[in-house]
Amino acid sequence: MDTNLLVIGLGSMGKRRVRNLIALGFKNIYGFDLRDDRRNEAQILYNINVVETFEEAKNKGCKAWIISTSPDTHHIYMKEAVDSKVPAFIEASVVDTDFEMLIADSLKNNVLLAPSSTLFFHPAIKLINQIIKSNQIGNVTNILYHSGQYLPDWHTYEKVEDFYVSKQETGGAREIVPFELTWLTKIFGFPNRVCGFYKKTINIPGAEKIEDTYNILLEYDKSILNLSVDVVSRHATRKLLVNGELGQIQWDWDEKVVKLYNADKGTWIKLDYDTSPAQQGYNKNITEQMYIDEINCFLNAAFNNDVFENSLVEDYKVLKLLYAAEISAQTNQIQKN
Repeated sequence: MDTNLLVIGLGSMGKRRVRNLIALGFKNIYGFDLRDDRRNEAQILYNINVVETFEEAKNKGCKAWIISTSPDTHHIYMKEAVDSKVPAFIEASVVDTDFEMLIADSLKNNVLLAPSSTLFFHPAIKLINQIIKSNQIGNVTNILYHSGQYLPDWHTYEKVEDFYVSKQETGGAREIVPFELTWLTKIFGFPNRVCGFYKKTINIPGAEKIEDTYNILLEYDKSILNLSVDVVSRHATRKLLVNGELGQIQWDWDEKVVKLYNADKGTWIKLDYDTSPAQQGYNKNITEQMYIDEINCFLNAAFNNDVFENSLVEDYKVLKLLYAAEISAQTNQIQKN
C-alpha cells in the first residue's frame, strides 16, 4: 500500500478518513489543512505527512484525494481534482456550487468524483435494501423515518459557532437532510412531488442563524415517505418504519436489529447485524466500519474501475429535493420533482 493519498481538511471528518486509510493498510498519507493546530494534531495522532499549502499538497504525486473540508468549499477542491485529473471522494454535500459545470467537466475529463453515501454502507441499511429489493413486504405503501441529534453533541471539543453547522447555508439540520436522502432515494427512488416545512424550535448557543428542524413529505406513485430531521433531539435517534402490502420493516439503531413482519404468517423475524465499535467520543451507534467500507469502495472505483455507490449526478438530484422542500415551505406550495 505505497500509493500516495491526500486528505484535504483535517477536522473531525478528515481525521476520520485518515483513520480509515490506516485501517485499510495505506502508509503514504498526506494531510492538508490551513490551520496549524489541525495539521499538528493529525501528525501527532497518526504520524502522517502534513503540508501547509495546497500547492505543496498537489506536488506530492497523490493518486487520489479525499475532500473533507466544510461543505461550502467542496467545489474549490473538486474543480482542482478535475483539472488535475485525480479521482476524488467528497464528504456529504449541502450546497451545489458549480455542480453542473463539475458534472460536465468530470465526464469530459473522465475523472471520478465520488460523493459520500455513508449510511448506505451501514449493515442495517444494507439489510433493509435487500428486504425491499427482494419484495419480501410487497409494494411499499408508506415510510416513516426520524433522524434526530443534538447539535452541541456533534463536536463536544469546540463551540457550535466555531464550525460550519452554525452557518445558515450549511446548518446542521439542513446538512443531515441530504445525508439521509442519499440512502433513502437509493432504496425507494426519487419522488414525484415534495412538500416541506422547516424552522427553528429551540435556542442553541451559537446556532442562532439556522433552522433546527425539517419535516418533508415525498410523494411517489403508490407511496408516501415522511422524513423528519432535527438537531434538537437530546438522545441521538434513527428510527425507520416501512409498511408494505405483505408486511412491515422496523429499525431503531439503538437495538442493533432489523425487524421484519410477515402478515400472512403473523410472525416477526429479527435480523441481527454486527457493527464495529464507534471511535471514542462518538455516539456508540456510529460504527467506524461503514466509513472504512465507503472509502474502500471509493479506492476500488478509483484504482480498479469498480462502480462507486454514488455519483455527482445523483448527489445533485438529492440536493434539489432539499431545495424543493425549502421552496415548498416558503411558498406554501407542493413542488413537482
